Amino acid sequence: MVGGLAEFFGLDPTLTRVIYVLISIFSAGFPGILVYIILWILIPMGD
Repeated sequence: MVGGLAEFFGLDPTLTRVIYVLISIFSAGFPGILVYIILWILIPMGD
C-alpha cells in the first residue's frame, strides 16, 4: 500500500514506510499499523 504509493510518486519506499509508521504511532491513527501489517501480508510483492 504505502510502498506502491511511494513508487508511484518516485519516493524511497522504505523511507515512506518508516514515516507512515511514525505518523501512525504519534497520532490517533495507531490502528493504521495493524492495517499496514495485515495489508503487507495479504498484498503480493510487485515486480
